[in-house]
Amino acid sequence: MRLSQLFFTTLRDDPSDAEMPSHRLLVRAGYVRQLGSGIYSLLPLGFRVTQRVEQVIREEMDRIGSQEMEMPVVHPAEVWKESGRYFKIGPELVRFKDRAERDMVLAMTHEEVVALLLRDIVRSYRQLPMMVYHFQTKFRDEPRARGGLIRVREFVMKDAYSCDRDDAGLDRSYRLQYEAYERIFRRLGLNAIAVGADVGIMGGTGAHEFMVINDFGEDTLVLCDACGYADNQQIAVVGKPEPAPEAILPVEDVETPGATTIDALARYLDVPRSRTAKAAFFMAGDGRFVVAIVRGDYDVNETKLVNTIKARGGLRPATVEEITARGMEAGYGSPIGARDAVVVVDELAARSPNLVAGANRVGWHVRNVNVPRDYAPDHVAEITSAREGDPCPRCGGPVKLRQGIEVGNIFKLGTDFSVAFGSTYLGEDGQAHPIVMGSYGIGLGRNVACIVEAHHDEKGIVWPDEVAPYAAHLVTISGARDPRVAEVADRLHQVAADAGREILYDDRDESPGVKLTDAELLGMPWIVTISPRSLAAGGAELTRRATGARSTVPIEQLEGWLRDGFEVRAPA
Repeated sequence: MRLSQLFFTTLRDDPSDAEMPSHRLLVRAGYVRQLGSGIYSLLPLGFRVTQRVEQVIREEMDRIGSQEMEMPVVHPAEVWKESGRYFKIGPELVRFKDRAERDMVLAMTHEEVVALLLRDIVRSYRQLPMMVYHFQTKFRDEPRARGGLIRVREFVMKDAYSCDRDDAGLDRSYRLQYEAYERIFRRLGLNAIAVGADVGIMGGTGAHEFMVINDFGEDTLVLCDACGYADNQQIAVVGKPEPAPEAILPVEDVETPGATTIDALARYLDVPRSRTAKAAFFMAGDGRFVVAIVRGDYDVNETKLVNTIKARGGLRPATVEEITARGMEAGYGSPIGARDAVVVVDELAARSPNLVAGANRVGWHVRNVNVPRDYAPDHVAEITSAREGDPCPRCGGPVKLRQGIEVGNIFKLGTDFSVAFGSTYLGEDGQAHPIVMGSYGIGLGRNVACIVEAHHDEKGIVWPDEVAPYAAHLVTISGARDPRVAEVADRLHQVAADAGREILYDDRDESPGVKLTDAELLGMPWIVTISPRSLAAGGAELTRRATGARSTVPIEQLEGWLRDGFEVRAPA
């Protein structure tokens, strides 16, 4: 591919909204362009990288016996209503009507479709196990797209589905997919770790997310260096201190002007935060008003809270008006005297005596609040987020918190979808049994972005060999003025083309500075520079982009390398 004909342009300045290196570099280097919030076009270079990533995934899916297919992106809403997810998922699921006024959705994932296909196709245990997968466009109306390709609304995902006779079969399929994911991310040049995860809208009995550590990541990971424990903070349950026993004291109102936060309250009363009760107020998607109480030295974990009360449609922060309407006061709130509220108290707060809690009056708190003497919760559950240094649940060592970006996920769905759709098989016992399912996803664009996050320097992208859009970037210096340079470069480009191995050939009439700067920005694994000086020295200058190591290689040797394949080996 001649760069003079490539549909792209590089930018000298970073896009104003780019926070992450991957966002900045993919736009600057002409790999992607934004159309709207969370909606990107892949330009030819970006499309080639994505194809390389897709091929790695395809090879590893095929290796474990998964069969590629394709399923629609637009689904009749009845399908999602039958599974129940139409009513559980909020505005992330795009709903619309077709010209016949039938309810439709843009698919976020394809468990429903697979379950329907199983109901139609599978009859006997002899047809199981099986695994299928496809690459398909998804649309999720994310409330806040960010990070370029990291969090988008439209994206291509590889989603795979395992179909087994029983839980033991699901365990085998899950392990096959887990190991395939490990191979995929190694080949992509990503140091991904698997962490336990919440099943979320997928349901089922268990899940893992594959994460890459990144300070810009939206997920908080709870990790233990001592034993290898790793969970998403959404589900991590770590050790907690045992409150010292003490006599239950009578309640006492105390004036606390301006103490609307736990820190301000602790300072004003000169008590540790662990002696206070923190209240958080939410509205559930199903219309319930929720009060969550944790000890003041902890934070509410919304995922655990959602799972505790089985909140359909998730949670959002309650407004001041909604809090006041239920007899509580923002900044000075507690369940004491509250009405029309679901009260959930963390188990540590419930067994911590004589806490300071809100009095539901501006400027006042109450000392010596105890559960259940002073208010009766609807639920007592573990609803806090793990903290840095908390005891590991496995070995007791201190955990650390790190930010991560999810690059893949795997779910043990069990029989939730097959039961909903009546997807059964006839067993050896002559009885009908529900098919046991698993679901496994990898977002292509997010993986491309994470590869750039892991492989770049101050000059630009540094693509790993496995996913680079071109194995080599051929640059001519003074080619327009020195016929020998253009002649040698044209011949090398043709040798590669004849061997079926495309390289990127910068034949533009630009200054050496522009060409070499673009070569480093675009990030091909090898840069081959042809100039009058290199020819005088005996050949071409060969630079390994990742290390900057340079050598002069005879043209004949370089031709042989091009015929053999740049991605295989470098010349001696």
